[in-house]
Amino acid sequence: MALEITPELRGRIDDLFCDYAYCIDDDLVESWPDFFTDDALYEVTTKESDARGLPMAIMRAKGMGQLRDRITALRKANIFEPHHYNHVISRPRLSANGDGSVRARTSLVVYRTMHDGRQDRFVVASYDDEIVERDGALRFKKRRVILDSRQVDVLLVYPL
Repeated sequence: MALEITPELRGRIDDLFCDYAYCIDDDLVESWPDFFTDDALYEVTTKESDARGLPMAIMRAKGMGQLRDRITALRKANIFEPHHYNHVISRPRLSANGDGSVRARTSLVVYRTMHDGRQDRFVVASYDDEIVERDGALRFKKRRVILDSRQVDVLLVYPL
């Protein structure tokens, strides 16, 4: 069944994006996989790689197991300087796909604050999403983060 882009659906998608950003920004990342379908794809790539159709991603997780492993690694295996993010996201451009999903394209900037108080613009990027409704809730079937720059900070440990 095709989803129609109604004001109500747009509001629900806005809420999804807002809740997603606060989940990361408030360090509630154990809930991050809940924003995805069981078979979802999450990846971070660069604009250059995306334009050239290169399959290599900076970060990739396919399926709920890998999404949860990403968070387990962040909490237990990765060693990194403490910091937190603050997402600033634009209003998404939405289009209905014939398969019942919605495609969303959204610009984002992520600011990072280090434990010593230093702040910087960490990422300028866009989201390229495929959103579906499952059991009455909107979920990401695919979330691709496309970085504007090919220079990637080594502190890319949290999802974007």
